[in-house]
Amino acid sequence: MEDKIVDIRQYSPLALAYMGDCIFDLCVREYLLKQANMPANKLHQKSKALVNATSQSKMYKELIDMVSEEEKSILKRGRNANSNTKAKNATMIDYKNATGLEALFGYLYLKGEQQRINELFKICLDIMNN
Repeated sequence: MEDKIVDIRQYSPLALAYMGDCIFDLCVREYLLKQANMPANKLHQKSKALVNATSQSKMYKELIDMVSEEEKSILKRGRNANSNTKAKNATMIDYKNATGLEALFGYLYLKGEQQRINELFKICLDIMNN
């Protein structure tokens, strides 16, 4: 299968969020595994505290003023995307903000910026721990 070269700025914000959802979840799982060896159910319960629209919305609100203009643009594109999905257990505003955060993580991943993903994830953890 041949890889198709695509300018990632051309991806829809929801496509970026689709990828970012996975990347953010991976960051959380790696972080939790490095904290302690614990049963999978306990890991899952702990991950739910970080991987949800309400928590991600809080991260979005703090990050928006800390990131570059390029990153801020991606956050806003993700937040403003029209989704046919309804938020479960969260307000629509929180859901949209979470989509913005996920779009940024997806965008950075597709750009190959793992170090920046790690930096932003650490900031996200700091936000949730304060």
